[in-house]
Amino acid sequence: MKKTFIVLALVSSILATIFAVLPISNLAIIPALAALIFGLVAFYLSKKTGDVKKIIQFIFLLTIVALSLTIFKAVFTTTEVADTKTLDTKETQLKEEAIEELENIDIDVEEFEDIDIAQ
Repeated sequence: MKKTFIVLALVSSILATIFAVLPISNLAIIPALAALIFGLVAFYLSKKTGDVKKIIQFIFLLTIVALSLTIFKAVFTTTEVADTKTLDTKETQLKEEAIEELENIDIDVEEFEDIDIAQ
């Protein structure tokens, strides 16, 4: 049982550290909390038997690093919205070009008169 919680805590803390480094750092909170819970359960079970392993301390260290990176990125990273006027003018220009292309298409109605639509 103790080994299961140690493995779950280790996997969760590694996943939290990976998420904390990536641009999706806000998602690192979920595996970090899971790693803390699994680590506490593993610590309690190992304390009960009397042998606390270094891997549990390493799990807590990784989780604290992941949470620190996540909090740092959340506080100091600002999102900037770019100027959308150029995008709007480009969009209207593309619509006008598409309308001009559609107006220049010649369709012969005689070619389509022989087609039976009921089939």
